Amino acid sequence: MAKGKVTKIIDGDTFKIQGGKSVRLANVRAPEIGTKGGAKARNDLSNLIEGKTVSYDEKGTSYNRTVANVKVAGKFVNQVMRNKGYTDKGN
Repeated sequence: MAKGKVTKIIDGDTFKIQGGKSVRLANVRAPEIGTKGGAKARNDLSNLIEGKTVSYDEKGTSYNRTVANVKVAGKFVNQVMRNKGYTDKGN
């Protein structure tokens, strides 16, 4: 598993780590910023990982982003966000 410190939250399913790499949470679909629920989704992800060092398991790439399963402080971030309702099945 790779590791990196989160430097910026883009939206509810994408963030950047130190060095500028963009990471998207696998199997998570959050509303885009500027749409209903977008700011809340971003805040939810921010509260979980912003400024923290995360571990991530790369699953592929999408739009120049690494798609990954992410873990922080013993929590699987993807599952936490899915539990909040941000799933590929709609919001």
